[in-house]
Amino acid sequence: MTGGVTSSLGKGIISSSLAKLLQSRGYRVTIQKLDPYINVDPGTLNPYEHGECYVTEDGAETDLDLGHYERFLNTSTSQENNVTTGRIYQSVIEKERRGDYLGKTVQVIPHITDEIKNRIRLVGKKYNYDIVITEIGGTVGDIESLPYIESVRQLKWDLGASNCLVIHLTLVPYLPTSGELKTKPTQHSVKLLQEAGIQPDVLVLRTQKTLTADIRKKVALFCNVELSSVIESVDAETIYDVPLLMLGEKLDETVLKKLELPLKQKPELKPWKDFLKRLKSPRYVVHIGLVGKYVELHDAYKSISESFTHAGAANECKVELEYIHSEYVTDENVAEKLEHLDGILVAPGFGSRGIEGKIIAARYAREHNIPYLGICLGMQCSVIEFARNVLGFKNANSTEMNRKTPYPVIDLMEEQKGVTAKGGTMRLGAYPCLINKESRVYKAYGTELVNERHRHRYEFNNTFLEDFKKAGMRAAGINPDTNLVEIMEIPSHRWYVGTQFHPEYRSTVLQPHPLFVSFVEAALRYAREKEGGQETAGTVKNSNKMEKASQNG
Repeated sequence: MTGGVTSSLGKGIISSSLAKLLQSRGYRVTIQKLDPYINVDPGTLNPYEHGECYVTEDGAETDLDLGHYERFLNTSTSQENNVTTGRIYQSVIEKERRGDYLGKTVQVIPHITDEIKNRIRLVGKKYNYDIVITEIGGTVGDIESLPYIESVRQLKWDLGASNCLVIHLTLVPYLPTSGELKTKPTQHSVKLLQEAGIQPDVLVLRTQKTLTADIRKKVALFCNVELSSVIESVDAETIYDVPLLMLGEKLDETVLKKLELPLKQKPELKPWKDFLKRLKSPRYVVHIGLVGKYVELHDAYKSISESFTHAGAANECKVELEYIHSEYVTDENVAEKLEHLDGILVAPGFGSRGIEGKIIAARYAREHNIPYLGICLGMQCSVIEFARNVLGFKNANSTEMNRKTPYPVIDLMEEQKGVTAKGGTMRLGAYPCLINKESRVYKAYGTELVNERHRHRYEFNNTFLEDFKKAGMRAAGINPDTNLVEIMEIPSHRWYVGTQFHPEYRSTVLQPHPLFVSFVEAALRYAREKEGGQETAGTVKNSNKMEKASQNG
């Protein structure tokens, strides 16, 4: 899967949609992302640079597109699903130092391209997939992408036309002044691919307006592809519409025919359609504030926002997310910023910037009995706030923010104290968590043992655990191997939970994360109570005012 004309056309969504359709036909499918930047992984990148860093089960820090892959396919990815130029060159240089190429001059061709091809093949062989969709980051014509494009050319020659095909995603812009859709950018983009030795097999055309038959014929003729291989991808109401749109365009049929694979059964997408129905026809509206430090770029919290989409649909509810910059939350304005909300989420992050605003938000939620979810640093902020304002531990803090704090309620993990390198050295990936059966989160999960993904260096300091318990905040989840506190909650509060792990990484369309579902449910009950109704167990069912608000958008 290559892209042309401009970036951000949605290669990841088209890849995920195609994979979903192929999966629903009975094939074992995975998606891989090749990123052309020289960082070994995005773990050291500022979220403003690249959006969120997504973490896999096996602890790989990866591109946010892998989150889309998992949310669509409902299957886990691994470190083999994300490859960067940095990782490719690192591997080749390590081989050269070992003497693997002894006597040879190491060059882009064949050594770099061979390594890229090996990585593409590896993910399929290792996990026995039938089909691997490889998304190449960037845009055709970028100098950074050239080795990947050349690798694709070679791979197509190596495997043969029936085992490898190229889908090219381009833009057909609409010019309102002339009232026309223009195909020239697509023609130039395909020409760049052809100059690199690649003839695309399928063209997916992103467009604001429906393509006419004449435009499709023109693109097919000028770009040397079959008419049936010109696929329209018109702007959709939601990304979750795209699999159905691609089904209507017969993208999966076209791909399977070109790969000479049987169509097998028809795609079974009833659960997906049921989700879309709930998503598009919510009965209620709930307003939740996301307090973070990277809120100018919503992609920095992509998995969180998508988790609310899944949880909202599960509750027949539209979640209106309000992004609130923690750096600008103060004691003086906190009520103005938060009092109208039905729930408050304090987001993860690193560093001291904006930390006091997060702590103030956690205090406001606790004192005003507003449903609260703190994730990673958000959990740590709730702990710091509780220590300062309930336990009376003046100047309590995390040693990440203040190494000399007299009350280090959050401290550097023991195994992290000798670590100096930054890349890939945090506590990463899935770890077990034993849930307290008397806790609120146990009711959400419905099971005692769960596995959740982590990305952190600092942890709750167990020296203070008994102090917190006596004052009303308890550990609701513990790692059974290390005794690390995974979940903190306040039982007397309406819904106040902090997790050291990242639940958003495990939420999918067909399996919304239980903590997000429970949090949204609590926010709905709180909203109903504010409207003057009586709080009842389970999801709110009879709020006419809220239902009317939903209908009015």
